[in-house]
Amino acid sequence: MAFLLMFVTVLHLITLAMLFIATMEKSWWSWDTTKNSDLWYNCHYDNGSGAWMCTSTKETEWLQSVQALMVLSVVFCSISFLVFLVQLFCMSKGGLFYITGLCQIFAGLTAFTATLIYTLHHTEILEGDEKTGQFGYCFILAWVCVPLLLCSGVMYVHLRKKE
Repeated sequence: MAFLLMFVTVLHLITLAMLFIATMEKSWWSWDTTKNSDLWYNCHYDNGSGAWMCTSTKETEWLQSVQALMVLSVVFCSISFLVFLVQLFCMSKGGLFYITGLCQIFAGLTAFTATLIYTLHHTEILEGDEKTGQFGYCFILAWVCVPLLLCSGVMYVHLRKKE
């Protein structure tokens, strides 16, 4: 049981880090090595200065939905971890981690909804500039987080506190 507890805790921390990176990094859509777009900025690499030049993205309703859902997913995952720590030290023997599991499942569902919206509406979000590019690593990272969050949520629901 200690191994399962350690595995779920490490999985939770990994998914939290992956969600945070997917939400904050610059690569939800990439055109080439010198131009990419994320949930917050459109960036291009300036060879003259050797730096990334970023401008705010034009906020569409779809993009605002994706932004809100990804932030909500990070918040749910963070709350889930804090609740898990509180339950781990305060819950009586034999108790189940229902609240932690439900928060983690909600985090997975919000991340799923955000990535699904971006998948289906990237043409509106990018305003027709998507023809030469492809999905970036942060988008893929967000999709990878979805099953990990849902699996860890289910594991938390079935996990019992042992002495």
